[in-house]
Amino acid sequence: MSRKQNIRNIAIIAHVDHGKTTLVDSIFKQTGAFRENQHVDVRVMDSNPQERERGITIFSKNAAVQHKGCKINIVDTPGHADFGGEVERILKMVDGVLLLVDAFEGPMPQTKFVLRKALELHLKPIVVINKIDRPQADPEKVHDQVLDLFIALGADEDQLDFPYIFASAKNGIAKCNMSDPDGDMSLLLDMIVKEIPAPEADDDAGFQMLVTSLDYSDYIGKIAIGRIQRGKVAPGNQLTLVTQDGVVGKGTVTKLFLFDRTQRVEAMEATAGDIVALAGIAAANVGETLTTPDQPEPIESFEISKPTLSMLFSVNDSPFAGQEGKEVTSRKIRERLMKEIMTNVALNVEETDSADTFRVSGRGELHLSVLIETMRREGYELAISRPEVILREENGVTMEPVEHVTIDVPEEYTGVVIEKMGRRKAEMTNMSTLRGGMNRLEFEIPTRGLIGYNLEFTTDTKGEGM
Repeated sequence: MSRKQNIRNIAIIAHVDHGKTTLVDSIFKQTGAFRENQHVDVRVMDSNPQERERGITIFSKNAAVQHKGCKINIVDTPGHADFGGEVERILKMVDGVLLLVDAFEGPMPQTKFVLRKALELHLKPIVVINKIDRPQADPEKVHDQVLDLFIALGADEDQLDFPYIFASAKNGIAKCNMSDPDGDMSLLLDMIVKEIPAPEADDDAGFQMLVTSLDYSDYIGKIAIGRIQRGKVAPGNQLTLVTQDGVVGKGTVTKLFLFDRTQRVEAMEATAGDIVALAGIAAANVGETLTTPDQPEPIESFEISKPTLSMLFSVNDSPFAGQEGKEVTSRKIRERLMKEIMTNVALNVEETDSADTFRVSGRGELHLSVLIETMRREGYELAISRPEVILREENGVTMEPVEHVTIDVPEEYTGVVIEKMGRRKAEMTNMSTLRGGMNRLEFEIPTRGLIGYNLEFTTDTKGEGM
C-alpha cells in the first residue's frame, strides 16, 4: 500500500485555553489563507457565537492549508473535558497530533487524557510549547514536564523522541530553541510535513470510510464527515452503511465536499487519505462505516463517551409563558432535541411519562448549558430541572462519576478553596507551589459535588482563581 505524500492529517489537542484556535489562526495567516487587506476575526475557526463569547472550542472543526505543495488537513478539537468525546473520535481520522502546552501552566488534566488516547492509537506527536511570551513562562521546564508525562503514560521509545517547537501563536512566532532568533510559523509547517507520516492509501480498492462526526444542513440534510481509508468516492455513488453486526442502511452520495482553508468546497471526486464530507446518506451515524455495496467491510469503531448528568426539559407552564420565546409547545421542543442528537452524539434524549417533559443527558454542566443557551437564543422557551448525576450498576455495586479537578489559586485563597471542596466530598491528591504567589491544588471529587460550584469559586477567589 502506497502513501499519499501530498497529504498530512493532523489534530490539534490541548487543555482548554492553551491556544489551539489561536494557533490555527496563525497558521492561516502564514499560509496566505486571507488577503492582506481582508478583515479577519480572531479565532476564525470558532464560528459558533457561544464559542466566541466563552472563549472555548465546543465543536470540532475541519480546515485545510497548502504548504510547499502539501495539503495539511487540520482538525481543531475542544479542550474542555465535557467535549472529550469529540476529541476521541477525531483522533481516528488523523496520522499525528500537535500537542499544545502552555509555557506557564504546563501539562494539565485534559492534556493527559487526550495524549493518552493519541499514544494508544500510535499517532505521531509534535509538541508545541505555546505562549512563550507570557510573563513568568518557563518553556524549558515545561518541556521536561511534558517528557515526564510521556514516560508516565507509557510512551514507547519512538514516541519519547518527540519533535518539539517553542511558539507564541498570538504573535506568529516559532523557533526550535529558545536561544534562536524569532522565526515564523513556516518552521512549524515544515516540521509537520517532515515528521507527520503521510496517510496510507489504496485508490484502487473498494471505498471505505469511518464516520467520525456529523453535521446537518437544512438544505441537503445530514452530512457525514470522515477520512477515506481506501478507494474513491464521487457524487452519484451508491454506498452501504455497515457496523460490526452487518449492513444497516444504504444511500446515494448527493454532494461531496473537500476542505479548503475554513470552507467546504464541492468536489467531483476524492481519493484515499483525504478528509471529506458526504451528503445524501441520511441514515449515517457516528461509528458506522460507509463502503461500496460489493465490499461491506466495517472498520473497527469506538465507544462514545457516556453521559454523566441529566436534566428535565419541560414546557414552560408558568403564568408568564410565551413572553420570552416563540417556540413553546412540546412538539417544537421535541423536534429541536431530536435534531440536536443527529450531530451532538454525546447527548441523549429520552421521553418520559409526561408528553411535555424530556430527560436530556450530557457529559457535564457545560455540555448541557451550551444546549440550553443555544435553544434560548433560537426562541425556544422551556423549564429545566436541577442537574442530576447518572448512577450506574456494575457487578451489583452502584457507581457514580468522579472528576479530577485542578485549581490554580492565589495563596491567600487556598484555605477557603480547600475548605469548600472538602464540604463537597472532595479529596485533595496533590498541592504544589507555582510562581507568582499561586498554588496548584488537585482533587478527586464526585460530579455531584461540582454542581453549582463555579459561581461560588469565582466569588471566593475574587475572580483570580482558575
